[in-house]
Amino acid sequence: MHNYMMYIVAIAWLYVALLMAAAQPSLFTGVASFLFYGVLPMSIVLWISGTKVRRQRQRHKELLADQRARDSDGSDTQTNQ
Repeated sequence: MHNYMMYIVAIAWLYVALLMAAAQPSLFTGVASFLFYGVLPMSIVLWISGTKVRRQRQRHKELLADQRARDSDGSDTQTNQ
């Protein structure tokens, strides 16, 4: 269901962004470069890549809700003993 290779790419990207941030001359530029080169792009990429999984989960929840509604509508065909 998940693409675990994407997580490896994200970790590698964040590692490179962290090294780039550590090479900056000041703390502010280091934090800014890590946020804008690392965290922001990876959060967007991971959010987009997780769209299919979120859609499948939503369909599954709707299917379960429909099944529960059909099961609890009182049309049980078996007699109580």
